[in-house]
Amino acid sequence: MFQDEAGSFLPMAAVGFLVLAAIVGGGVDLSRAHKAENRLQAACDAGVLAGRRAVGVNGFDEVAQDEAAAFFANNFNPDRQGATDTVFEPNTDDNGNTIVATASADVQTTIMAIFGFDIIPVSVTCSASMGVGNSDVTMVLDSTGSMDWSLDYGGPSKLSMLQDAMKAFYDTVEESTAGGNARIRYAFVPYSSTVNVGRLLSPSYLVESRTIQSREPVYETITVEEFAGWEDSVSSSASGESNEWVDDEGDVNGNEYNSRNECTADLPSNTGWSNVGNTSSDTETTINAQGQQVVTTTQTQRQQRTEYTCVQERRGRGRWSRTYYSARYTRYERDTFDYAFETSDPIMVTTTTTEFDHYVYRPVTYDVSSYKAFSSVTTTTGDDGDDVTSLWDGCIEERNTTPAASFAYDSMVGITPVSANDLDIDSATVSSDDDTKWAPLWPEVAYYRTSFVSTGRGRGRYDLSNNGDSLTGGQAPSFCPQRSQTLTEMSESAFDAYADSLRAEGNTYHDIGLLWGARLSSPTGIFADNVNASPSNGGNVSRHMIFMTDGQMQPSNAIQSAYGVEFHDRRVTANGVNLQTERHTSRFLAICDAVKARGIRLWVIAFATGLTDDLEACSSENSAFTAEDADELNEAFQEIANEVGELRIVQ
Repeated sequence: MFQDEAGSFLPMAAVGFLVLAAIVGGGVDLSRAHKAENRLQAACDAGVLAGRRAVGVNGFDEVAQDEAAAFFANNFNPDRQGATDTVFEPNTDDNGNTIVATASADVQTTIMAIFGFDIIPVSVTCSASMGVGNSDVTMVLDSTGSMDWSLDYGGPSKLSMLQDAMKAFYDTVEESTAGGNARIRYAFVPYSSTVNVGRLLSPSYLVESRTIQSREPVYETITVEEFAGWEDSVSSSASGESNEWVDDEGDVNGNEYNSRNECTADLPSNTGWSNVGNTSSDTETTINAQGQQVVTTTQTQRQQRTEYTCVQERRGRGRWSRTYYSARYTRYERDTFDYAFETSDPIMVTTTTTEFDHYVYRPVTYDVSSYKAFSSVTTTTGDDGDDVTSLWDGCIEERNTTPAASFAYDSMVGITPVSANDLDIDSATVSSDDDTKWAPLWPEVAYYRTSFVSTGRGRGRYDLSNNGDSLTGGQAPSFCPQRSQTLTEMSESAFDAYADSLRAEGNTYHDIGLLWGARLSSPTGIFADNVNASPSNGGNVSRHMIFMTDGQMQPSNAIQSAYGVEFHDRRVTANGVNLQTERHTSRFLAICDAVKARGIRLWVIAFATGLTDDLEACSSENSAFTAEDADELNEAFQEIANEVGELRIVQ
């Protein structure tokens, strides 16, 4: 009736053990698979981040792909994870802006292999994108004359290469902000021997008068006595007559008289002078010895008279001779003259005029109140004292400085010596102190002066001279780059238009360019309201300055720069010549340190020139580039664009 159940425990125990082994083993293998999946995800993220960071001008090219694969491999060791058939496949649909990847592996089981489950497949996806947060980018750009040169004969200019690289930089940053609310602003400081910041400054920041190395005309006074007409005439008269002359003569009649008395008794009476014909008139104007004008009117009348005489004649010879008398007449003529004189004294007017003689070259103090307001101003500085009309372009001369041998930045006091107002990045002007104010650069009135120095044997040279009023001189060359711009959000068309407006001319003054880049970027300076304007998204702002140059410092003492005509003004050097480049370089390096101290990352690009120790020292850490051609220049800008951006995992 009853069955024996004692032997049923062992089969049941065996089944329970298998179930327990499956549960425990599955947990162990699943835990290992989960750990491998987490590691796979981390490696995938590292790979796409590295790949995105390596993206350059050529997009997600082979170099970037290799970088992604290397970082994935460094972060996922299949042996340690017990994995096989590991696959990492990164790709992009937007030329490298976003890198997407899938990663998969088969994790080998341990206990579950007993039950026929040899592997557990795991896979992950990952994506990295370069996004940009709020960023302010100030570009300090060398726009000196050498930027108009080409690297190859007939090729594009270095300036055009810069313009292309700038536009590509904008495109890269713009792609990084697509779909976000980041604020990106750009400021520009093109520089050569000065900067064009006049329209950024309040007129009160500029002086009312300025002493400029110039020239003044010297005139010769000329006195001229000129005829201006005749006074009223004074009348007078006179008369006269010509000598008599015989007009005709002959017999009165044919009678012969035996005696003179008989003949005389028969003579007609002599006639007096009588007019014959009409009166003629003639007028003549002459200038007499006293310079008077005499108008003479002459009236002429012909007159005649007849005179009768008896003439004795004898005929025959000897006793046959006979004396008789004949009546004869003689007719005489003459001209009588009546003169009417009108005598006038001359009217002489004395005039005094001045004529240009020469120029005196010397410092001249000008009223710049209208000029700095961008109104036309006329000066007598043209050829031969002619008027010249000037209109300010906006370039400036710097504030008062000191010709110190060296400068340095100190975190407590700023740039020293502190007497150099021009190197004070932050301070505003003092209304009562012209030393703290800027002045408009006035090229039309700027001249240097020279004197001839003999070197013997008829030879010599022209020397710039700071003494005397030399009569020799020439207009000081002056160069004014494109207008600077404060930090501004810009559309692509506006950015490109600004890049295209850059022009290349003038000498290389790195210090003046970087100085104004610092002023436009400083959160504690005269443009602080603009610099510190809060973005609408409320986020922090990273500040960057890109300093691009194609050459070394090259100041000139004979041009009008931000420091005047340096040979004469001597604001930088003691004698206008010695150590000019070294002193400008010392200023430049002090400004570099001041920029970095303000939390601004300072990037330096040496384009088609060597990366000198000074340029490298100027840059922030790991922020200096050398670009030999257009491609390398573009790569440098792209590298900076990537650094400006924020690399992040998207998913």
